[in-house]
Amino acid sequence: MSADAASRSSRHKTEVRGHGHVAPADIALGVIIGRTSEYFDFFVFGLGCVLVFPELVFPFADRLTGTLYAFGIFALAFVTRPIGSVLFFAIDRRYGRGTKLTAALFLLGGSTAAIAFLPGYATLGIWSIVILAGFRLLQGIALGGAWDGLSSLLALNAPPNRRGWYAMLPQLGAPFGFILAAGLFAYFEGALSKEDFLSWGWRYPSFVALTINVVALFARLRMVATPEFAELMQTRELMPVPVVELVRAHGRTIILGAFVPLASFALFHLVTIFPVSWINLFTNRSVSEFLLVQSAGAVVGAGAVVTSGLIADQIGRRNTLLLSGGMIALFSLSSIVAPLLFGDSLAGQTIYVIVGFGLLGLAYGQTAGAVASSFKPQYRYTGAALTSDLAWLIGAGFAPLVALTLSSAFGLAWVGLYLLSGALCTLAALWIDRRLEARYE
Repeated sequence: MSADAASRSSRHKTEVRGHGHVAPADIALGVIIGRTSEYFDFFVFGLGCVLVFPELVFPFADRLTGTLYAFGIFALAFVTRPIGSVLFFAIDRRYGRGTKLTAALFLLGGSTAAIAFLPGYATLGIWSIVILAGFRLLQGIALGGAWDGLSSLLALNAPPNRRGWYAMLPQLGAPFGFILAAGLFAYFEGALSKEDFLSWGWRYPSFVALTINVVALFARLRMVATPEFAELMQTRELMPVPVVELVRAHGRTIILGAFVPLASFALFHLVTIFPVSWINLFTNRSVSEFLLVQSAGAVVGAGAVVTSGLIADQIGRRNTLLLSGGMIALFSLSSIVAPLLFGDSLAGQTIYVIVGFGLLGLAYGQTAGAVASSFKPQYRYTGAALTSDLAWLIGAGFAPLVALTLSSAFGLAWVGLYLLSGALCTLAALWIDRRLEARYE
């Protein structure tokens, strides 16, 4: 080999080891932008289920029943999300990750944007409900396909003493996405008359989703389309595997992993979507003002996500999840004994939201990293996606529906019991699998 050839080979190896054009900072930025866009779509639909769809799509029902119907449609995306993961893994294997992401994100953004043009029940009758449910099903399929492996790649390339820090970065997309969605809804709901808001104001956040998803797509394709990224994914064995093979090798891990995040996933909706429904249905508090309070809570939540990375690097991710799960259990007990949530006290409502977002960030910041680390490298890409899908389905998909049903029928203390059940599931799953953090790392 000539000296020039040897030099080029050495430079190429150095680029691959150093990620070439795919630096850790670039991966982190792409992950955060991508997750923010997904959660923006998620929260836009969730807030629409509270503020719009009960009157637009279910005007024949009372406000409470209409909201429960809307929450039923909200859950559909979590049912089809695993189906989307399996479908788009096949596309990934055959056509590549760039094609998969492009199709998934355009389907996600397009479905959300199409909802912006949805005629109401007064115009289409029952077909308005059918169309809304259909687009929600497509959103779930698209969310399954939006899994890109960037978070796993980021964690695998992190220094051993910084894995908690890098594991929390993708989770920042949740508070960022909520702040964007809540801010838009707060502005239009507060600035417009009720008639104008229901006529056209609510449609703007849904339409904006397409633009945000296009930006997120290019941010991710900027890395996914590079040769360095493809080589890193192959080197780290972050490639899709058949689901049957995954279940055969890691069936127990998938089941346990689906229960590990339940504390944070149950709390997820109990400080975001469900509180808005209760405020809207049973109090005189301004919804737009409460959304701004929740946005402030999301800022606290983002800070707690960052803090979870610092704590996890000191005491380990599993211990961090145990700590946060225990704190959520105590929080749920306080809600059972003396429910601060949505009484007549505005201060009590605000305290609940701020504290709840803080605990959510602390727990949610490490759930994905802990679950993904339980898989062997060659199964991590597919295993982390399907485990996350099942965890969302079990722990979060029906949370607003269950919480509103229980609280409206039996009182707010039952919301605390529901949250406690999620915390106990998390603690039990971590106790059963004591080696959750250490295996395969």
